[in-house]
Amino acid sequence: MTNPEPNASAATTLARILDTAQPGSVLCCGTTALDVARFWCDQKPDTNLQILDTSDPNADLPPGSVKDLALVTDTLEHLPFDEGALLLGQLRNYGTHQIAVLVGETPDWAFTDFIGLGFRRHAEIDADQGPLTLYTYNLDSYNHKRAWNNPDNWANPEMWGKSWW
Repeated sequence: MTNPEPNASAATTLARILDTAQPGSVLCCGTTALDVARFWCDQKPDTNLQILDTSDPNADLPPGSVKDLALVTDTLEHLPFDEGALLLGQLRNYGTHQIAVLVGETPDWAFTDFIGLGFRRHAEIDADQGPLTLYTYNLDSYNHKRAWNNPDNWANPEMWGKSWW
């Protein structure tokens, strides 16, 4: 995902993410996400679009609903923390390839909460309703490869991949 310009609008930022990701399937939750996703789908009619209700997004999220990209806006600020964490965790655990979350200032969510879920902070955006922070998750890059995690660095390399404990 790209790092948007500091003064880019929320919609412009999400549009850049869509343009970079070129998803075949998009899940969106929130007004801004829906507006941008619908515009994208008008340009790319073969894109599969799923919309979640912001009041209870976890009710509409079936297990195994793998998407290329999920956009979440105007949602976490209005949900209890546990419900929001469940939403982001399920999106991540169901195999959503990329997730972009725009969240305003809220006492329930801190930088460490997003980091704990595998997200990275990418940008601060000045919006009409107040400052927003863009957090992203990418399945390809959230867990970097470690040089030591291979059979060469194990006590018994002949047992690599054969025994689990």
